[in-house]
Amino acid sequence: MREIYEPEFVKKLFNQMSNSYERMNFITSFGFSIIWRKQFIRKLKKSDQEIKVIDLMSGLGENWEYLTKHYPNANFVALDFADEMVEKSRRKNLRQLGNRFKILHQNILENKLKSQDFDIITCAFGLKTFNEEQLELLAKTVNRILKDEGEFSFIEISKPKAKILFFPYKFYLSKIIPILGKFFLGNPNDYRMLWLYTENFDNSQKVKEIFERNNLRVKYDSYFFGCATGISGKKIATNNNNL
Repeated sequence: MREIYEPEFVKKLFNQMSNSYERMNFITSFGFSIIWRKQFIRKLKKSDQEIKVIDLMSGLGENWEYLTKHYPNANFVALDFADEMVEKSRRKNLRQLGNRFKILHQNILENKLKSQDFDIITCAFGLKTFNEEQLELLAKTVNRILKDEGEFSFIEISKPKAKILFFPYKFYLSKIIPILGKFFLGNPNDYRMLWLYTENFDNSQKVKEIFERNNLRVKYDSYFFGCATGISGKKIATNNNNL
């Protein structure tokens, strides 16, 4: 099971899915992915200041339109390590967003980002591909690159607790989506991984606990009865008076 969390495995998977990934997000969430992206960004305070924002595991840039509206005067950075995702997002950045995003081709777990450099961190649907050890590294990175009192928001597809939702949701993701992948969208084996990652991830409660251990003030967020969950919060300011 550990191999599905190896960076090269994840990178290959997302490269293979790059042509259909945006459509799959929409279909697997019954169209809720668009609503959820707006909602998880609204967990952050709007600002018209020249702040610095980074979108982690940025994929095809699906968050970017909403981020530019939420932060109209910000300086934007995006980071992803899947070659095909990066290449396609660069084209989108140029065509649709006036090249507003500086796109970095890096693994977030082995990044070259400056410490205390960002006011805002966002990430949509990237948490499930990390095991617990990797989530610890991610939390440490968030703590390191955020400025004091900087904000963050993450969201991920999750397992709803209510049985009336869980069983049809599981059947849809584990059985129907691979069939759709085969006939319309891509390789069914790639999309069969979606439920495997989701089942292992469960929800964002463990992520909350890990982030709290790393000097971050964290709130647990639930979307549509737990079909998606996430975390949002701030980096706790360092009290220099006690040094």
